[in-house]
Amino acid sequence: MEINLVSDTVTKPTQEMLHAMFNAKVGDDVYKQDPTINALEEKVATMFGMEAALFFPSGTMANQTALKLNTQPGDEIICDKWSHIYLYEAGGTAFNSGCSLQLIDGNRGMISAHQVKNAINDPEFFHAPLTSLVSIENTTNKGGGACYDIETLKEIKQVCTQNNLKYHLDGARIWNAMVAKGQSPRQFGELFDTISVCLSKGLGAPVGSVLISDAKTIKRALRIRKVFGGGMRQAGYLAAAGIYALDNHIDRLAEDHRRAKELGYILKQLPWVASVEPVETNILIFSVQPYLDEKIIIQKFKDKGIHISAMGHGKLRIVTHLDYRQVMHEYVLNILPKLSV
Repeated sequence: MEINLVSDTVTKPTQEMLHAMFNAKVGDDVYKQDPTINALEEKVATMFGMEAALFFPSGTMANQTALKLNTQPGDEIICDKWSHIYLYEAGGTAFNSGCSLQLIDGNRGMISAHQVKNAINDPEFFHAPLTSLVSIENTTNKGGGACYDIETLKEIKQVCTQNNLKYHLDGARIWNAMVAKGQSPRQFGELFDTISVCLSKGLGAPVGSVLISDAKTIKRALRIRKVFGGGMRQAGYLAAAGIYALDNHIDRLAEDHRRAKELGYILKQLPWVASVEPVETNILIFSVQPYLDEKIIIQKFKDKGIHISAMGHGKLRIVTHLDYRQVMHEYVLNILPKLSV
């Protein structure tokens, strides 16, 4: 049995999702003539109570478009030091938007309104970059799937409003946050200027992210997506997968969260595990004892048919997902205490 817990991006479309894809009505989306793409964009915008949305082939491109929409070259963006836009988007903020990043030492990838306020450069001090945007990641990837409270996000929004800053949400796993916290899409739509959401992580679609904002901003985003090479033709086949996922795969995320927590409970009891970070959603991060080589631990898992990933400095990551079935889960729960390390 091969069990891939490296990421929630490794899933394959279900038979029902494939059926929806094969039967999708398509057109040329570069001309905005693909009916299924249009339906997906309208659906997501309506969910979040925002005016318009635009489909992208990746979350990175959606994020990079949002950063460019909300800034000018030479500006500075406030974000956590573990943010995806900083660590995992290949320096795109500098390359695409000509902006620098003001990195905040937050808590598991989450920042506070007080930290944001203290990080804003004096707009009259022309020697420093002009602070123009605050970018939030929810859930936090490197922070182990941690979720923001809505009240914290509202407090940051107030700081943004008071200082004329734009507010972006990297919501790659926002669906996990909403299920874990009992939140609704409209609560986020009321706060942020731009929101990117991913369909190919917890929801199990094969490709795609969506950027949401007001109609004027999304019209500008269309041009930037073109510059980035993100226009696709009969992309409705992909949009159909996204629509199916939104209709059928959100509530089941609670199963992924439950399984991640159960794995965390077992890991806490193992002598070769130094610590396990709090498990809120589907990402589980744990540290091995300092005398152990993490590569050896990964190989031990692999020898049992279980694939996980390394995050450096003795940290390992497990991500539960749609294709991680209960029979697999029971196998992993049984194997963990027996690993000879």
